[in-house]
Amino acid sequence: MKRLNDFRLQLGRHELVPLMTGGMGVDISTSDLALEAARLGGVGHISDAMVKTVTDRRYKTKFVKAKQAQYRHTMDSMDKSEVKFDLGHLAEATRLHVESTMNRKQGPGLVFINCMEKLTMNGPKDTLQVRLSSALDAGIDGITLAAGLHLGSFALIEQHPRFRDAQLGIIVSSLRALQLFLKKNSRLNRLPDYVVVEGPLAGGHLGFGMDWAQYDLATIVSEIQTWLREQGLAIPLIPAGGIFTGSDAVRFLDSGAAAVQVATRFTVTNECGLPPDVKQEYFKAREEEIEVNEISPTGYPMRMLKSSPGIGDGIRPNCEAYGYLLDAQGRCAYIDAYNREVQAHPEAKRVSVMDKTCLCTQMRNFAIWTCGQSTARLKDTTRQRPDGSYQLLTAEHVFRDYQYSVNDEIALPDGDFVPAA
Repeated sequence: MKRLNDFRLQLGRHELVPLMTGGMGVDISTSDLALEAARLGGVGHISDAMVKTVTDRRYKTKFVKAKQAQYRHTMDSMDKSEVKFDLGHLAEATRLHVESTMNRKQGPGLVFINCMEKLTMNGPKDTLQVRLSSALDAGIDGITLAAGLHLGSFALIEQHPRFRDAQLGIIVSSLRALQLFLKKNSRLNRLPDYVVVEGPLAGGHLGFGMDWAQYDLATIVSEIQTWLREQGLAIPLIPAGGIFTGSDAVRFLDSGAAAVQVATRFTVTNECGLPPDVKQEYFKAREEEIEVNEISPTGYPMRMLKSSPGIGDGIRPNCEAYGYLLDAQGRCAYIDAYNREVQAHPEAKRVSVMDKTCLCTQMRNFAIWTCGQSTARLKDTTRQRPDGSYQLLTAEHVFRDYQYSVNDEIALPDGDFVPAA
């Protein structure tokens, strides 16, 4: 019986356990979680989603308060074009988050940062360049370009001294997306060091339309593998989305994948940044309680639990403090939806906005419970306590189970608990 540990991921000079943890924001993929994956010989991700909020929470900075004070006068205005990010503060926050993580790193693995293109921040090019460059300055091992095509991202850092030294990868959900990226960046003579192929069962934002169920991860991976062979390109492929057991991983590795990326099973670990009560909601979730909807202002469909308290919650947009989804003109789909409801219900003390959500505030408050399609299986990975709650896992336990399990078996943690039903 083959195990995941029988394979190795080769990235440059690094030989790694072929297991990568996904980059879940906001502060769900914590430094502690990423560092455990690296300590055990794999690749861990932190996320730079709302990085100033993360550093305020983790390192007691005051970036959010300062921005909110600067733009307080725009709170009642529909026009947020004036609300800009201080690029110096953004660079400082990114460096602090990365340096604080890398200074604690142990073991043979790597730590990457997940960087979302759809965080347009009322200055898409400038803010993205600062985030990428600052992460490289701070010593991150690699950057995964996520949530968008990133066609111009490599060009933003081509002059950086670490451009050809750090590991740089991209997430795609189709062959077409990869082809567009490679064509756009052909002049740079710099291929991605890896490509994460994210399928339709992944958590959070999806690279598909609402017809996501018509697609299959294995088929997409096979299509990309065939095309890469035809082009003579040796780019490691890393499937992601719905890979729930070590045996699931082995099936991809046996078919030529270089590694797998996983996230769902790590959401209920001690090291994950979700609050403990939210982790219990993930354990309790049933399959019919998981939905893909279009409430994200980014325009991408998003998978989450239907019981997420942020769904339909018509809070006032707080772009002055956050504003990570403002486009280059200072617009956000949630602002439009919120103001529409306020105008339609002028007497209401608080409106409900069902079609969009203020993703910045809700994700900051852990009120949008994004999840993978296999979340309903999490209760089968642990033990249930007599009081009905579920035992949280350690990141090491989950990592080792992926690494050594066979026959689609899942190892339960030690503990004097009643097995989960």
